[in-house]
This record gives sequence, C-alpha cells and structure tokens, in this order.
Amino acid sequence: MGSSSEDLAPDPYTPSNGSTAYRVGHYDLTLDYRPAGNRLAGRAVLTMTAHRELHQLELDLSGLRTTKVTSDTVRVRSYKDRAGKLVITFRDPVPDDAEFRLDIRYEGNPAPIGGPWGDVGWEELTDGVIVAGQPTGAPSWFPCNDHPAQKSSYRFTVTTDTGYRAICNGVLVSRIAKSSRTTWVYAQAEPMATYLATVQIGRYDLVALNDPAQPAVGLPTRATPRDPASPVPQYAAVPASLVPAAKAALARNHEMMSAFEECFGPYPFPQYLVVVTDDELEIPLEAQTLSIIGRNHLDDGWDAQRLIAHELAHQWFGNAVTAARWQDIWLHEGFACYAEWIWSEAGGSTTADSHARSTHHRLSREPQDLVIGDPGASGMFDDRVYKRGALALHALRRAAGDDAFFGLLRSWSEENRFGAVTTPDFIALAERTLPAVDVEVLLTQWLFSEDLPAL
Repeated sequence: MGSSSEDLAPDPYTPSNGSTAYRVGHYDLTLDYRPAGNRLAGRAVLTMTAHRELHQLELDLSGLRTTKVTSDTVRVRSYKDRAGKLVITFRDPVPDDAEFRLDIRYEGNPAPIGGPWGDVGWEELTDGVIVAGQPTGAPSWFPCNDHPAQKSSYRFTVTTDTGYRAICNGVLVSRIAKSSRTTWVYAQAEPMATYLATVQIGRYDLVALNDPAQPAVGLPTRATPRDPASPVPQYAAVPASLVPAAKAALARNHEMMSAFEECFGPYPFPQYLVVVTDDELEIPLEAQTLSIIGRNHLDDGWDAQRLIAHELAHQWFGNAVTAARWQDIWLHEGFACYAEWIWSEAGGSTTADSHARSTHHRLSREPQDLVIGDPGASGMFDDRVYKRGALALHALRRAAGDDAFFGLLRSWSEENRFGAVTTPDFIALAERTLPAVDVEVLLTQWLFSEDLPAL
C-alpha cells in the first residue's frame, strides 16, 4: 500500500519532512535562475528505490509549483502540490525494492521556509543568492526526501546571468558561457544529506588559499581522487573588493586543515571552498565541501577565527559523518565547537583546557534545564548543545589521554565516513576504543542529565 503517516514522519524533531517509504540514490538538478526577478525554473531527475510497495509517494517541496512529472520506469497517474509536499500517484504499484526514476519540472520565486528556527532555505542577498538549508530548507528549491539520514549523490547544472558565479557542492565539472548566460555544472559524488545541498550565486572572484610554500593550483574541473600526500586544495569565492581582506582573514586556513587532519583523519572531500558574501551574515553557514561567511567575519581576531575553524570542522563532523536523527545534533555542533578549542591550542593561543574551564564556569551560572543528547526541536541550536557537547569531549579526552582520545576521533571519522550515525554508535565505539574509561557513565552524565557535571 502507499506510505503511512508514520512513514512520512520518521524524525520527531521535523515531523513534516522526509519519508522512509523510499530512498533517493541520486539527484540530478538543472536550474535556470534569473536574479533580477528571483525566478527559478527547475528540473529534478531523481533515481529512487522503493522500500515497500508504493501506490503513491510524497516529496518535500515548498513554495514552488510543479508543472510536469514523468518517468521512463513507472507510470505516473497524477501529481499535486499540497501543503509543502509534492504528492505523486502511480497507475500501477511500484514493487518493494524496485529502482525507478522521476523527472520533475517546477518553477516559481523561491523563498525561505519559516519555522521554529527562523527562515531557512533559498534567500536573496543584496545581489545574488544564499542557500542555508539546515535543518529543513532544502524543499525551498528542489523536491527531495528531506531527512538527515537520507544521503545521496548529486549533479547540479545551474544557468544564470553572466557576471555571476554559481557555486554548488562538490567539484566543478564544466562552465559554458554564452553571451548573457553562463552554465555551471558541479558533481557531488560523496553521499550528502539534503540539508547540506546548496547553491550560492554572486559576483565572486576565485582565489587560492594554499600554503604560501605550495604553488597555487587551478580549480579542479572534474571529480578526480586527491593524492592523500598532497595538500587539500582550498579556495575562496569573494567579491573583488573583499579579496585582500579575505586573504588576510583566511591566511591560516592551511594550518587549520593540517591540524584537523592530524586530529580527525584525512579531509574527506577533494577540495574545500569558503564563500564570502558581500552582505553581512548573522552566523556562518555550513554545506558539504564548502562554508559560507559574511564580510563581517573577515577578521583575524579570535571571534572570527573560531567560526572559520568551526565551519571547517563540520566537513568531518556533520557532513562526512552525519547524525541520523536531529536529537543527536551534538555530534555535529559539540564536535565542531571542540574543534575551535583544538585550533586555538594548535595555533599557539589558548589551550583547550583553558577554554573548557572558562566555558564550564559560564555554563554553571546558566539554567540547567537542557538534555543535550535529546534537547527537543526548540533546543536544537541552543548554545548549550554546542558548548556542553564540547565539554563532554574534553572530559573524555582528560579521562582517556590525548593519544587514545584522538585515536577515537580518527576511528569515528574513518569508520563512519559518508554514513549516518547516532549517539549510541559513538558511545559503543568509545567503549571499544577506550577500555580503561567508564565511557557510558561519563557520557551519560554529560549528555543525558540536566545538571552540569563537574569538570
């Protein structure tokens, strides 16, 4: 039979998004975007696998109008846009475990989706576009199965006005300019959650962020494996007027990368890109293979540098290794926050232990009414999830010692690369890796008790 309501709400934090009735293995997205009128015409070809017999299915799509749905593998009876969903009904049932494709045309003026966490998704800048999908913004610009555990490969083909650079996840495959319009094609081969998919459009120049001792290299134009012995290619996409400031603010990114590779294991993707918007942003944003910061983050002081380090660390924790359910978001934010302290220590500034002690002192004076291992939907992005998650890792480091602790982080990153994980998965690996530490007791008090443990 068709999907039940239970199938369509597998995550209680985001009950309106996602389905367990099917999986999307690949998204092939073709977008034509005109900045002047914020007009998007899209085509999405989804390669899918049924997880049960399907008479119909629902995809997440919000604020855009579907104009056509076809398939070369199944017979489509009808389709309808309804309350943030694209409902597709089949003439014949799609068998359990069958692979099939849907070809969806849609159009409209994309806009952010409002919710408990503010506006998320496709948003116009002063001159261009930013997409911040976490946690439920992906349906603002393409039809998808919007659930963090649903990871897929992607291909993006974006056509926009010449003079703008379109940036998507993955590596640039081609760029074709035709007078007033330019088409950019990107391939994201490594599996990616929908909320991490992004399009950035702006008047950007591309600059290399390589170690000054290393020669600058051109932006890769195909998804070739990176030589693990060579430095990770790093770039910034920046408005021309901000290039000097961006080079200064991002001058130590190669050192950050080296420090994190030593602590977390090899960088998981072929390259890394930092997009600098000409607008000011309240906070930086993460996406797979790239980060987005505002012009207001171009500073070499600690407040800016910690955020730059935080977003880079998400490439390991959040992007390559993704929480399978939103209640475990501390596996993203606690780890990335702790990476800030690791970089501070590795960069010759304040030690992680000093950061931990000052943070613990501050948290001890704040309300202790949040369980960070299950903070509830409204508490997902509470700063205490970030900071107490980092403290939990620091407590584990102190109990285990540096060699064992960083060995655990490297194993976590390697064994779960491109997968989806839960807190019990981390506890189980830590117990196997750190036999001398009572991991369950230690992490349970940090993650599942409201009271702040002693450090």
